[in-house]
Formats: sequence, C-alpha cells, structure tokens
Amino acid sequence: MTSQQVSILAVNVDDIASYNQAKYLLDKFQWIDLGSIEEKTAYQLNDVRMWMFGGGILFEDDIDKRWQQQTGEVVREVIFPSRHAAASGKPSLTLHPIGVPHLDKKAVPKFGGKSGFAPPPSTRLASWWKMLQNYVDGTDLANQFELTLEVTHHGPWLEVPALFIEIGSTKETWPHEGAAELLARIISDGMGLSSPNGAGLWNSDNNAGEVVLITLGGGHYAPRANKLASMDGVWLGHMLATYALPFEKSEDEHQQPGGTWKQSIDSALDATKKAFPNGKIICSMDKKAFRGWQRQAIRDHLAEVNIPLLTTKQIIEMLDK
Repeated sequence: MTSQQVSILAVNVDDIASYNQAKYLLDKFQWIDLGSIEEKTAYQLNDVRMWMFGGGILFEDDIDKRWQQQTGEVVREVIFPSRHAAASGKPSLTLHPIGVPHLDKKAVPKFGGKSGFAPPPSTRLASWWKMLQNYVDGTDLANQFELTLEVTHHGPWLEVPALFIEIGSTKETWPHEGAAELLARIISDGMGLSSPNGAGLWNSDNNAGEVVLITLGGGHYAPRANKLASMDGVWLGHMLATYALPFEKSEDEHQQPGGTWKQSIDSALDATKKAFPNGKIICSMDKKAFRGWQRQAIRDHLAEVNIPLLTTKQIIEMLDK
C-alpha cells in the first residue's frame, strides 16, 4: 500500500469521444497495465492513472475514494474525457467543472451529482482553456468547431477537483478523430505526460494571492468566463448560469428573496476555496441576466461573506497592478 498522490483519467468506453481521447493517449505512451480495479481495466503512467468505465459516467460517484480504497493511492484530481450533447447540434470543443449546487438538497439529481453541492473545480480550467484556443488556432478544426467553456453542471459527485473535456455536439461529431487527438494532446501536455511540467496545478504557496474567478449569471456557454479566463493571471473556479441561481421574490422588500440562489453561490464559493487555498476569490456578474432586486440580493450576500464582486474593467485593473 502507498500514499502516493495520483491523477485519474476516468474514461467511458461506451462513449466514442471519451474512448478516442483515451486511445490516442494509450497509443502514444508506454502505460503499465494494472489489471482490473473494481473489475475495470486500469493503466498507469507516472503519477497518472487511466480507469475504464462502461455504461455511463455521470452517476459514478466517489471515484476518488473508491480508487484509494482499492489501491491506497490518494487521488488529487479526476479528469473526464467525454462527449458533449446539445440540442443546437453545433460542433464544439468544451471544458467545464461539475456540480448541481442549485438543486434542493432533497431533490434527486437527474444527471448525477449531489444535490445542493459542487465538487471543487479543477484548477486546470483556465490554463487548459487557453491551451485549447492556442492549439486549435490555425488548424482545420478552427473552422469546424466552436470553442467554449460551459457552466457548472451534472455529476458525478467527488471531493477532489474535477473537469470534463468534451467533443460536441451530436453523434456525427463525437467520433471526430482530429478533435479527439487535439484534446488528448491538451491532456498529455497539461498533465505532464509528454514533459515534466504540465499546466494548471495550483500551489497554495507559490500561487497565494492570485486571482480566482467565479462567474454568476448568463447562459450555459459562459461568455463572460470565456473572455475573462482567457486573460493572463486569471484562474477559473465555478461558473453559475442564471438557471443555477433560482430566485423567489419576497413580498417584504426588506427580506432577502427565497429560492436556492444563496445556497448555490455558497456551495460554489466553498468548493472553489477548497480547490484554490490562499487564492484571491472574486466574483463577476452578468448584470443583464438578473432583475434589479436579484442583483442587489447577490451584492448584499457577497458583501456579507466578504467576496469582491467586480466588473470586467475592475478585474483588468486588478491584473495590471
């Protein structure tokens, strides 16, 4: 038994987009076959473990704890190569954190996760978002795929930082080999499989005081985060869409509105603080996404918990100091 810290790539072999990303990584490097863990094939390369799941991944809770129980290794993060489905059908390459912090804690989550909570967001989100844009630029994929972050959504439940890296959005694009190869290269370079470094792991000493952004409001494809997380010096935490901040207006204007909006914000804050110890946590709000009384409730609550709510201009000024 060992207490080595490891990262897990959780692969869904029944998802062609997930499997193809894994296939490129398996073909490119000399992995060690670990045999069967929980009757699932597993591989090892340095401090990275690839674990092959079947039949869906959104309800595979506690992958971090389950791996440690089986191997003794401490899991520091889980990365999910995946497909992305969207009614629009637009071809897209996406990254996103996970969680369902806005759901009533008694609700049964339709797409996995732990109602009312969100796992820590992967600290790699912003750096991999920048890599995605840089790697696609100038390639044929630039004309074929839209690049976007997605807001925090769905399961599974974990207690370590996690992200999904996805090919979307329909069965026609999920098997795209070029897209899978490019995302596999981001995983490879980002996790240090092809070099000793990697990108995006937070260090509570070296990165202390650096800006960590949480976005509030807007649609599912996070335009505010897309822009702000492209800036040098910005780390990215959870992103809450307008639908993840459900308000119920109080008849008494002196009372805070009801709904789970405050629970959602607090869960996102707690999880992001856990992922980025000693980070400077800030929020930025899409003002157009809310009514005036909703904006004021958000401002008041963030003031109570001592979290700055900044405009894009204020964030740029903060970074320039």
